[in-house]
Amino acid sequence: MLDLLVRMTARLVFGRRRRIALMLACVAATWAAPASAIPVFNRQTGQNCQACHAGGQYPELTPYGRMFKLTGYTIGNRTEIPLAMMAVASVSSVRDTGKSDDPSADFSKNGKLIFAAASVFAGGRITDNLGAFLQYTYDPYANLDASGKYHGHAAADNMDLRYADHVVGAAHDLVFGVSANNNPSVSDPWNTAAAWMQYVPVPSPSSSQFIDGATPYPGYGVGGNTSGLTAYAFLDEHLYLEAGAYRSTRGALAFMKLGQPTSGLTRLQGNAPYLRAAWNLAWGASTLMIGGSTMTSRVYDDPASPDPTTLHRFRDSSVDAQYQWLLDPHALTLQAVATRQLHRYPDFLAGQVPAFVDAQGNPLPPGSPSDVLRLLRTKASYTWRATYGGSVAYFDLSGTTNTLNQSSGYDPLTGTITTSSAAAAPSTRVNGNLTGNPRTTGETLEAYWLPWQNLRIGAQYTFYQRYNGSARNYDGFGRNASDNDSLFVYAWFAY
Repeated sequence: MLDLLVRMTARLVFGRRRRIALMLACVAATWAAPASAIPVFNRQTGQNCQACHAGGQYPELTPYGRMFKLTGYTIGNRTEIPLAMMAVASVSSVRDTGKSDDPSADFSKNGKLIFAAASVFAGGRITDNLGAFLQYTYDPYANLDASGKYHGHAAADNMDLRYADHVVGAAHDLVFGVSANNNPSVSDPWNTAAAWMQYVPVPSPSSSQFIDGATPYPGYGVGGNTSGLTAYAFLDEHLYLEAGAYRSTRGALAFMKLGQPTSGLTRLQGNAPYLRAAWNLAWGASTLMIGGSTMTSRVYDDPASPDPTTLHRFRDSSVDAQYQWLLDPHALTLQAVATRQLHRYPDFLAGQVPAFVDAQGNPLPPGSPSDVLRLLRTKASYTWRATYGGSVAYFDLSGTTNTLNQSSGYDPLTGTITTSSAAAAPSTRVNGNLTGNPRTTGETLEAYWLPWQNLRIGAQYTFYQRYNGSARNYDGFGRNASDNDSLFVYAWFAY
C-alpha cells in the first residue's frame, strides 16, 4: 500500500518515482534521537527556541528575541563554550530539465540527496555590554573544476559584534548600541530585513537555482561582504533608528571576509551610508512594525581593479511591515517588503551596442545608462505548537527593459536564434533573457515540521508565472517560466 502511494505521488509531481524516494531519504537521513543540548544562545539564556523564535522557526524573532539581539546578545550568563553548529541536507528537483544543451550542467544534482551546507557559530555574551554573533560556513559545492568535480570551501558568513546598553527611567525606556557587521541589515531585529527574509540556506548546485531561496529577495546594491559600523536606538519599544556606513572590508575588520575569494567581495568607492527607521506597536498577543530603509553606494565593476571609470552607482530604498500574533499554541507572522533600486551604469557599459538584433533584423538600441528595479515580496507563515507549520509567499520583480540585460537574441548575421556554439552572439539557454526585461513573478508554498527544537524538516514548491521578462519562450529556445517550477525538500539541524 505504501509503495502504491509513493508511486502515485511521484506521478502527480514529476512522474519520476526515484526523485520522491530520494526526497524521503533526505528526511530519513537526519532522523535521530532528540538532541540533549540546544544552541549557544539558548544555553546562555536558559530559554527554549520558542522564546526567541516565532513558533520555534529560526531565525524569525519574537519580541523577546528582538530585545536579546538589540541588547547585544548579553541577556543571561556567559557559556563556557560559546559555540553552536548547523547542517542542511536537501533535494532539489526542477519541473522540466529539457530545452538545455547540457542538463547535467544546467541542473546539476537534480533530484539527488546532497549535504548542502554546514555552519559553525560563535557568540553570545562577552561582557555585560559586549556580545557577538559570528557565522562561518562550509559549502561542499563551492567550486566546480574542469572535470566536473565539486570542491568544498569555507568562508566567513554573517557577522555582528555589538556594544549595547539598556536604560530604564521614570518616563522612558531606551536601548542603544553600536554594531560592527559585514552585511547591510544583518543588524536588523525584524525578518523583513534584506539579510534575514530569506532564511533556508540555498545549495550551490544548479538544480537549486529556481527554488524559493533563489527567487528575487530584498537586497542592496553593495550585496554582502562589506564591513560597516552602525549606531542604533530603540525608544520605549516603539521607535527604532539605525544609521551608519559600509566600506570595503579591510584593516581591523578583515576577519569578516575570511576565506572569501576576491571575486566574491565588494569593492566600494568611499563609504556607503545606510539608514533604517521603524515604528513598533505591541498589544495583547500582537506586534506590528512599519518601517523603511535607504542606502547609496558606488561599487567598482572589478573588485580587484578599482578603476573609477567602472563605477556602478546604486540608490536603494524600501518600505516594510511585519505583524506577529503569538499566543500559545499559535504563531502567526505576516511580512511585506517593497523595494526600489536605481542602478546607474558606468559610461563604457551605458553606451554599449548589443550584439543582437530584433526578429526583423533591425539593430537594438544601445544599452540604457540606468535601470530601475522594483520588488514586492510578501509572506504569511503559521506554526502550531511549535511543531507543525506552513507558509505562502509571493514575489514580483519588475523594472526597466534594457538591452544591457539581454543574454539571448538573434544573430545579426543570420537573423536566427544563436546557439551556445555560435561565435558572434551566443544566446544563453535556461538562464537567458530574450527581452532585456527582468520581470519575474511567482509563489512558494511550504510545509514544515519541527519534531524537536533542534530539527526542522520542510518541503517547498515554487511556481513561476514569469521569468526573465516572459511567461513563454523567455530564453528564445522555447523554455517557459513554468518549466522552472521547483520542489525543494530539506532537513535543517542546529545544535
